[in-house]
Amino acid sequence: MLKKTLLAGLAIGVAMVTTAYAADPIKIVYIGKNTGNPYFDSITGGFEDACKSLGCEFEFVAPATAEATSQIPFIEAQIQRGVNVIAIAPNSPDALNQVLDGAKAKGILVLTVNGDLVGNETHRDATILPVDFTKTGPNQVELMGSMIGYKGDIAILSATTEAPDQNTWIAAMNDTLKNDAKYKDMHLVATVYGDDQPEKSTTEMEALLSNYPNLVGVIAPTTVGIAAAAQVIQSRNLAATVHVTGLGLPSEMRDFVKDGTVSAFQLWSPYNEGWLAAHFAVGVIGGTIKNEVGGTFDVPNLGTITIADKNAMNTQAELTTFDAKNIDDFDF
Repeated sequence: MLKKTLLAGLAIGVAMVTTAYAADPIKIVYIGKNTGNPYFDSITGGFEDACKSLGCEFEFVAPATAEATSQIPFIEAQIQRGVNVIAIAPNSPDALNQVLDGAKAKGILVLTVNGDLVGNETHRDATILPVDFTKTGPNQVELMGSMIGYKGDIAILSATTEAPDQNTWIAAMNDTLKNDAKYKDMHLVATVYGDDQPEKSTTEMEALLSNYPNLVGVIAPTTVGIAAAAQVIQSRNLAATVHVTGLGLPSEMRDFVKDGTVSAFQLWSPYNEGWLAAHFAVGVIGGTIKNEVGGTFDVPNLGTITIADKNAMNTQAELTTFDAKNIDDFDF
């Protein structure tokens, strides 16, 4: 009888320990491109709100600069910390491969969020993107074309030279301008890089105006770049002759739209990326979601999400265009 009682006690003890471990919250970290970039505040908000409802723990970290290898120490630190999920907006398509493989080898779920390891997708488990990024470049060219009558010299003010998402969009812009007859009279005269820093983006924008006196438009597919470009155009009172568009935050671009500096720009909901990523991660770890191409799952407020080719998911179908008619409807 004593032996049975001891065994029963041991079984209860083991069950209690197992339950305690099972109850440990899932730890998610999101590594942004760089600090001081308000774009990531909205993504972080989505992660935070999702984890409040799901019971996971969340932390945001980022390097000071968006250089190709600047995120590596942050990934290594999170592996050492023993997080369950590393989500990252990669600063390079290939510089992170080895360290991310190390994370996966430790059983950490690796997600790219708001950018992907273009051409190196096997080094992460899945990607959460706002829209189908193959459409972003052509959509930006069309929006710019509509502003300038599909004629004239234009330039691109991007983030860093290695930014995988921006480089994907720029390649598509070049392809669209070259191969679609609709844009035959639009000439891309320069692509410059502001490194997602306000000061450098401002300097590059000013240089574009000096070096290309016939410039009629600038596409800035980065929230830091478009705000800097708009500020330069506003201060020089050039809105009537040089049109600025790109990807921006409504909260940062509202005044430029209202005073006519920028007539329209595009983006998506960054918040929804964090919201989707957290729900996906918790579901995969908990076994309620299978990370398989073709699979579907439901997310509150987003509806049914489909896992597409290369384990990619989008939060919305198309870019949202913001202008004077709808800018006040958005607060991120």
